[in-house]
Formats: sequence, structure tokens, C-alpha cells
Amino acid sequence: MHTMWKGSISFGLVNIPIKLHTATEDKDVKLRTLHNKCHAPIKYEKICTACEEEVKPEDIVKAYEYTKGKFVVLDQEDLEKLRKENEEKAVEIIDFVKIEEIDPIYFDRSYYMSPNEGGSKAYSLLRKALQESQKVGIAKIIIRSKEQMAVIRVYENTLVMETIHYPDEVRHAGDVPNVPADDKVTEKELVTAIMLIDQLTTEFEPEKYTDEYRTALLELIESKRSGQETVTPAAKETASNVTDLMAALQASIDRTKPRKGTMIKKETAAKKPAAPRKKAVSKIKKEA
Repeated sequence: MHTMWKGSISFGLVNIPIKLHTATEDKDVKLRTLHNKCHAPIKYEKICTACEEEVKPEDIVKAYEYTKGKFVVLDQEDLEKLRKENEEKAVEIIDFVKIEEIDPIYFDRSYYMSPNEGGSKAYSLLRKALQESQKVGIAKIIIRSKEQMAVIRVYENTLVMETIHYPDEVRHAGDVPNVPADDKVTEKELVTAIMLIDQLTTEFEPEKYTDEYRTALLELIESKRSGQETVTPAAKETASNVTDLMAALQASIDRTKPRKGTMIKKETAAKKPAAPRKKAVSKIKKEA
């Protein structure tokens, strides 16, 4: 399993060298966008809104827009220094709480934690202490230049770190429009609804739930592929300039290759004059 972060985690005077591994993966079916006319992939370019020119990666800088149209430019060196200073800090467990006290809306991403060299005993100690106390640890960590709050808990005998949102990142439920303030339901409706819930109540078995849309989409793609309902981008025309002259010549030769049954002598004669042409083209390139 790929290691995406190395560091250490501590609680009190206990320090545990650890590695983080992504615990989940995105299984969405990635669809490409093609030009309907020729079925070639669409290319997205970065264009300057003022110059209307394509901008190269090395000409792009980071900035913060503090008011409409006004920016504070941040040097890459400053950002890198700030990132390194924070990433080198150990992850410290600040508090221990009951997981029931954390609403699921706060949870973001999950990472498995494994002990690094020399950290097995301390790792086992923290795991056992969390299990016995039935608590989870609240910590802070820098991942990809962003300080994250995190919950450290035990999952199937493995320590898991769940990044969680800060309170100001969770929007207020009171701002949701058209939520009825009062319950306008009859007693009979409520009893019937609870009865339905009771009938559908079961133990949570994640294995029985599948992504039906993804399965259907993959089946559709496979049926079209098997039925040869596929498309190929139209051949791109070769520009006639000095830089790609050899490519144009080779493409022309490939198009006019003799069919089977043509005399070998004729084929050999067509190839011989090609040698001096290659040298001439090479010379043109050097002079350019």
C-alpha cells in the first residue's frame, strides 16, 4: 500500500513514528470529452484573461484575491518554506473524546496508519488504550499544505486517522431554505412511518450495498466495445514545415508503399535516393 505521508504522532510524552496510507479509493468511471466532429479528445488550455495568450506553467504564480480584482502575490519559496516548517511538526493528539459526540457531517477523508521503524510498541499501546477507554483522539496535521483537524480511532485492529472539517467549514443548517419549522403530521402518519422503519431495520452490512449506476455504466461500455461500437479520432493533418519535414516524408512513403506482389527491385530502387535527403534535412535542422 502506497505511503502518502511520514511523520510521528504523540500524546503526552509518547511519540510514535508512523506512515499514512489512503484508506479509500475513488471508483468513479472516468469519461473523456471528445469533439463530436472527429472524435478527438478536447484539450483545455490556460489562457490569460488580459493578454489572451496561453500561459506556460512556469509563468503562473499563486495569489490571494483580498478584494475584487486586487491580489496579494505569494512567492513559491515562501509557500514552500511555510509548508515544510509545519509538515516537520509531529502530529499531537490534543484531546480525547467519545466518537458519538462528533456528528458525521464533520468527517472528510480516511487514512490508515502504520508504525514506522521503532514504533510498533507505542503503536500497540495507543491502539489498546483507545479500545479500552472507548475514546478517540483529536489531533492536528498538515497534509498537502493544509492544516487539518483529525480523529484517530481503531478500525479492525488498525489505527485510522479521519480528517474532519473545522466548525467554520460546516455551513449552518439554519441557512437551508424552506425547512418547515413545525411538525405538521398526524399521529396515524407517525405510527405508520415508525412501523415502516422497524420493518426495514437491520444490521449494517456494507458488503451488500453496491454502486448500481457504475455497474450499469461499465456494462454499457463493455457491450458497445464488444459490439464494435467504438470511435477513433480522425487522423491529424501534418503541417508542411521544415521542423516536421521528415515526418511528412515518412508519412508519404507509408501511404504509397507498394502492395504485395510488387517486384522487390522496384521497392529497393525507391529506397536508395532517400539516404542523401535525410542528410540534407538534418543539415537544415542544424542551421535552423
